[in-house]
Amino acid sequence: MPPFRSAVVPAMALFSTLFSLTPAMAQTVGQVSGQRQEAPVRVQTTFNFFVPGPSGDGAEAQKSRDTARRAIYEMAARECDLLREVLAKDCRMESVQSNVGRQPYGQQQPEGYTVNGSMSFQITVK
Repeated sequence: MPPFRSAVVPAMALFSTLFSLTPAMAQTVGQVSGQRQEAPVRVQTTFNFFVPGPSGDGAEAQKSRDTARRAIYEMAARECDLLREVLAKDCRMESVQSNVGRQPYGQQQPEGYTVNGSMSFQITVK
C-alpha cells in the first residue's frame, strides 16, 4: 500500500458534496406528476488531504507530488461510479481542479503536501 493511502483514508471525512440546483429545479427533482426529472443536475465534490513526504526539489519530492496528483485523478475516475450506485442514471465529468502545495515544515507540522481541489459532474437523477 503506497504511503499516501494512510493519509488519504482518514481525510475522506473532509469530503463535501454539493448539489447545485436552481430553485425551480429543486422543486422538480424526483417525480412530479408521475414524470421523472430529466434535467441535468450538477454535483460538485470538494476535498482536501495531506500527503506526507519530502517537499524539496529532489526526485523523492517529485514522487510525492505525483502521488498526490494520482490520488486526485483516481478519486475523479471513481466518482461517477459512486454517483451511479447512489443517485445517478447518467454521469459525465465536467472538470477536476487541484492545488498541491508545500506544507510549511516546523516542529508541529510534518513535511509534505496539502492537496485541495474539486470535481464537477453532471448527472441525470435515477
